[in-house]
Amino acid sequence: MRGYPYAFYVALDGNGINGLEGMAGMCLFLFDPAGDRFAWKIEYYDGVAAGHACMVNPGGTTGFLGNAGQHLLFFDAKTLAETARISTLRFETPATSLHGSTHLAWLDDRHFITAIGRHFYRFALDDLENPERLEPHGVKLPHAMKLTASKRYLCYGSMDDPSRGRRGEARHVGIRDMQTGEIRIVDLPATCWHVLPHRSEELFYAISFRVAPQDRVDWHQWGMAYLKEYVFEIDATRGAVRRHWATGRETPAHINSDITSSDSELIFCNGGSQSILFVELADLARHRMIDERPDIAELAKRPREVATQVFETFVRGNVFSNSQHFLGALQVSRGSLLDSVYACQLSADQSLLFTANRGLNHITIYDYPSSALRLRVPMPPLQEFVPTLSPSADPRLGFHHAALVG
Repeated sequence: MRGYPYAFYVALDGNGINGLEGMAGMCLFLFDPAGDRFAWKIEYYDGVAAGHACMVNPGGTTGFLGNAGQHLLFFDAKTLAETARISTLRFETPATSLHGSTHLAWLDDRHFITAIGRHFYRFALDDLENPERLEPHGVKLPHAMKLTASKRYLCYGSMDDPSRGRRGEARHVGIRDMQTGEIRIVDLPATCWHVLPHRSEELFYAISFRVAPQDRVDWHQWGMAYLKEYVFEIDATRGAVRRHWATGRETPAHINSDITSSDSELIFCNGGSQSILFVELADLARHRMIDERPDIAELAKRPREVATQVFETFVRGNVFSNSQHFLGALQVSRGSLLDSVYACQLSADQSLLFTANRGLNHITIYDYPSSALRLRVPMPPLQEFVPTLSPSADPRLGFHHAALVG
């Protein structure tokens, strides 16, 4: 990593349409803006599934690969070599296989908090077998979690729940007071998987992630919902919405993933809609967009990727009883037959926006705030790292959530 000021970490889940059922790996992309030099390293981990998100400790020495496979997995931040793993099933068994420790919040270099089953747990990296069990988190399926600017509050989103007895939409987010352990649930009109704290105030942002259950009951194999989308600005101290942004379903803001921000804009990428949106924080009204929707010529170069996307779409649901979901997904994707940008992180000096496009298998760096294309790097095929994969199989690495150090 010496000589490269930026380290862009991206969690990998392989070439399937459903990242919550795929492989588990990490991509480390190094970048030096002086001369636009770059290098990369990729690692997939045996015996772990459904890689989803990554977080690097404050000292930049240890990374965590969050996943929906009920493991905690840690790696050396310089080499990606695995340093520790432990099954979370020894602590609690979830009601659904979608329920894993997909995210955590580092408290310092050696301690972190995450959700397992129905509770929060505080871990020491040097003693993973003996965590402290904390209070119940109070949401359906806890997902992204971040500490607010003062570190007083832990804010967290929730997925919809497919498990029997708890099935249905989440439509809430949670707040944990890190001093008292008090849990507050904020009810919302739409489910929000992902959250981001304000850069300096005790606020956080939750962005709607709206899906439709197959046959109106199956929240495991959901379809992308063609509905209006929201951004909620929530006061962590009061546990209440302060402002919100709502946009019509025609805006390509569906199936968001990473969220980042500058002093003036909230920035989030949308894997379903092939876009990166920038919402002005001053009025929480105006927005602009980077469009990464591939044209027909671009799609024609990727027959294996398109075939996988179409095939697995039909695997997820019955077209005869769920035709509305298939048509809605076409509207969400604006007719494209690939998913798109799942990773976006802004550099600390707010000059570079790092992104990773899952569908097109490339990493792109934009100048910020101009959004001018700085660098685009096509990444190698999955077959180079998973030799058992057929040469004719979909070659995408499976980019998902990211973290940026530098």
